[in-house]
Amino acid sequence: MSDYERLVAEALRAPVVGWNFDWLRGRATEERPTWEYSRRARSALAAASTAMDIDTGGGEVLAYIDRFPPLMVATEAWKPNVGVAKERLRPLGVHVVETDGTPRLPFRSETFDLVLNRHGLRGRADSAEAEVWWKEVARVLRPGGALLTQQVGGRGMQSLGEAMGVVPRASRLQFDATKARRVIERSGFVVTDAREEFLRTVFFDVGAVVYYLRLVIWIVPGFSTVSHEVQLRRLHDRIQVEGPFVSHSHRILVEAHRNPSHRSSAASREAV
Repeated sequence: MSDYERLVAEALRAPVVGWNFDWLRGRATEERPTWEYSRRARSALAAASTAMDIDTGGGEVLAYIDRFPPLMVATEAWKPNVGVAKERLRPLGVHVVETDGTPRLPFRSETFDLVLNRHGLRGRADSAEAEVWWKEVARVLRPGGALLTQQVGGRGMQSLGEAMGVVPRASRLQFDATKARRVIERSGFVVTDAREEFLRTVFFDVGAVVYYLRLVIWIVPGFSTVSHEVQLRRLHDRIQVEGPFVSHSHRILVEAHRNPSHRSSAASREAV
């Protein structure tokens, strides 16, 4: 078995559960944003009496924070993650609710003091469609309620996608902090902070690339080690000759609060 075959086989055997990147320890590194999302989320939760985390994944970030208000809810739409999140968060007193991926949250209007969202929600565009999602977030927040979100920007991991033969769509590349601020403000929020960073991500072997693409499935749609074998072998050879492969993630932070004068037209669509 060649080094390439061994590394790929190891990556294919590794379990992909929730948003757990532990398997990549020692095989890949990623810089973290300087704004320290977890610290900000912990501080915001300490000031809230009711809070929700949208698209919690496997509950990894909430479990790390481990300090919640009297009512803490987490939602997740991707079925493989729902069970993982429940197992991890229920012992901590967090109510995990499965959603269906549509822009409708199954909660009454003005329920929460705080909404958290890290790398989730389908509002990553400056468009009318994205606005529907953010208006739904505004609906479930009390007037003046806080929003803290860390979003994936449109220009992340470009060189990795290109190495796998992906031609990025121009519309996707355009999403940045300015557009995030614009769509969120149009949806009934007052934005107090919006910023972005590009963070160095280093892959030390092709197995790390395979595992990462198995977990973060939107970077290379339809990825498999069979359909992308040529690109993977080429990348393996490149790493052997030039050293670790470097790409950059794109992260956006937005802090906001619901405009007290905002009245959502979606209020009539409350869950019962």
